[in-house]
Amino acid sequence: MTEKFIMAGDTALHVCDSEAGEKCIVLLHGYLESMLVWDDFTYLLRPHARVVTLDLPGHGISEVRGEVHTMEFLADTVAAGLRALGIDRCTVVGHSMGGYVALALCERHAALLDGVVLLSSTPNADTEEKAAARRREIGLVRAGKKELLARTAPAAGFAERNRARLGDAIADLAEQVVVTEDEGVVALLAGMIARPDRNEMLRTCGVRSLFILGREDAYIPAEAAERMVAAHPEAEVVWLDRAGHMGFLEEPEATADAILSFAGAKGSTTDNE
Repeated sequence: MTEKFIMAGDTALHVCDSEAGEKCIVLLHGYLESMLVWDDFTYLLRPHARVVTLDLPGHGISEVRGEVHTMEFLADTVAAGLRALGIDRCTVVGHSMGGYVALALCERHAALLDGVVLLSSTPNADTEEKAAARRREIGLVRAGKKELLARTAPAAGFAERNRARLGDAIADLAEQVVVTEDEGVVALLAGMIARPDRNEMLRTCGVRSLFILGREDAYIPAEAAERMVAAHPEAEVVWLDRAGHMGFLEEPEATADAILSFAGAKGSTTDNE
C-alpha cells in the first residue's frame, strides 16, 4: 500500500492505495475511526482488487475544514480524491458514518460507482433521540471530556461474545479516538445530525447496493435492520450472524467475500491461504 497526501479539491486528504487490480474497492471508515481501522482487513481484499483507504476530513490526519462537515462535503472531497488518483469507477464500502458518505456519493457522483456497500450503516436520517445523543457528545468533547468516548464507544461496537477475543482491536480503536482532533469530532457529529433521509434516493439512483449487517449490532438492532431490508428489495443482503457493528473485524472473511463477490472481483479469501 502506498501512503500519501493528495489534494482533493482544496482539501489535503490522507490516503493509502494498493494501486493494482482490475476492480477498485474504496473503504470509508466510520465515526471515531481512521483508515487505520482497515489495516488488517485489506489483506483479504488486495490479492483480488485495487484497494483504497483514506482518512475522512476531520478524522485521522486529513484536514478539518470547518465547524460542520456535511456528508455532501465529505462525498465531494472523496470524489475529488478518487479522480486525483485516476479512479473513474469503483465499489465504495462505507462503514457506519462512512455509509452516510457513500450514500451522498450515490446522490452526487453516481457515475463513479459500480456499487455501494452499506456496512453496518443505514440510509435513514437521525431520529430526534439519536440527534440529541450526538448533541450530548458534542457537549462532552467541547467540555474536554473526549476520553469518556474513548472508554465506552469502541467496545460497544462489538458483539459481547467477541469483546474478549478482540481486546487488542478495541484498544486500537480507543487510541484512534484519543488522537482524533476535537474539532474534527464535533464537525462530523454536526454533519451526521444534518444529513437527510436517503431511502428514496437509494431506491431510485440506479446504483447497485449491498447491505452487510450484524445480527448482534447494538447500534442497528436486528429488528430495525430487518425493516430496512424490507424497505429495499433492490438491495442484496448479507447477514453476519456472530457480529455486532464491527463485522469486518468480527467476521472478516465473510465480510471480505461478500464485498469481493458484489464488486465482481475474481477470487475469494480462501484463495489467499
